[in-house]
Amino acid sequence: MADSLTNKEYTPQELKEAFIKMYGGDESTVRLYSSPARINIIGEHIDYNGGKVFPASINRYLYIAIRKRSDTKILYNDARFPGSYEFDINQTFIFDKANDYANYLNGILQQLKERGFKFDSGFEILMASNIPAGGGISSSSALECGFAYAVIDTFGFNLDRIEIAKLGQMSEHNFMNVKCGIMDQFIIATGKKNYAELLDCNSLEYEYVPLDLGDYRFVVMNTNKVRKLADSKYNERRGQCEEALKILQDNGVKVQALCELSPADWEKYRNLVADPILNKRARHCVAENQRVIDAAETLKAGDLKKLGLLLNASHKSLKEDYEVTGIELDTLAESSQKQEGCLGARMTGAGFGGCAIALVHKDKLDSFISNVQTAYEKVIGYKAGFFVCETGDGVTRI
Repeated sequence: MADSLTNKEYTPQELKEAFIKMYGGDESTVRLYSSPARINIIGEHIDYNGGKVFPASINRYLYIAIRKRSDTKILYNDARFPGSYEFDINQTFIFDKANDYANYLNGILQQLKERGFKFDSGFEILMASNIPAGGGISSSSALECGFAYAVIDTFGFNLDRIEIAKLGQMSEHNFMNVKCGIMDQFIIATGKKNYAELLDCNSLEYEYVPLDLGDYRFVVMNTNKVRKLADSKYNERRGQCEEALKILQDNGVKVQALCELSPADWEKYRNLVADPILNKRARHCVAENQRVIDAAETLKAGDLKKLGLLLNASHKSLKEDYEVTGIELDTLAESSQKQEGCLGARMTGAGFGGCAIALVHKDKLDSFISNVQTAYEKVIGYKAGFFVCETGDGVTRI
């Protein structure tokens, strides 16, 4: 998105008032929706390799105000960013770089139309996001799923939350040309306050696991280095994993996805993947999937210390085997791991910038943030962003 007009964080009520100021009419005709950001506690870059992931929706939200119109016009505006976008509900939507964030929304509309849903009118929306854009806590998926939910609810279409997640993913695949996994959209559509979700990305079977952190909190640390998934090496990594999988399959290993292999299986077959880069990529996938399974068990057992060690091991694997961290994320994670009161830290999201998370004792939060900020600024030359988060509900009407 273009530069923000304001750093102000909007409340739902303020957004509603801004909507009326912009479009006129009566407050009672406006519907409001919230869509959360997410952290992935552990399980990175394996959602598209048939692995399990362990995300939670958090209490940072994108808010959407929407109202049906009497004509077929569609109007998109964002309270924090300049530029208005206008379309017609009857047109065929195609990707156009000039449409910026509107592409994510049009991608959803096109998916709905292709599924046979009929719109009886246009609509107008005003949005405001309190989620850092390009920060790796899924601002784009919050946008897709929040918008999809708002439109589906406003127009009375019958689609459940899992279908909303799939809509968001297919919009990215078919419209934005980013071959993303399903995790981000899934947790944003189905998340629940006070719970993390153990999600099998192959079968979409999922289980809510109580996220009881006791005296500990997750701190989200933003590198403030914006990266765009489509422009990053995401598709390259995905291709490397597909190549490694094909080598295994061609050598008679009966698997549909890398994460079907246990660490013991990998030890048996790893020599089949002779290319050292492909070997490292596959090794990360197998080991990370096991860490997710261990993390869910560890959390159920209340062993936060072990959870912290798993976070550290995950970051090391993403740095050395998957090579998606970079100096900014490494500086955040590695300086966090040295701090008193921190049980563990890792990058979260796609990498190449974006965010890291740390599990920190509530009495040490201030000193932790201060020390990590100092270390980061010394190495990188500018400040990181920090916020302490709690869990939040998935997409919902306010």
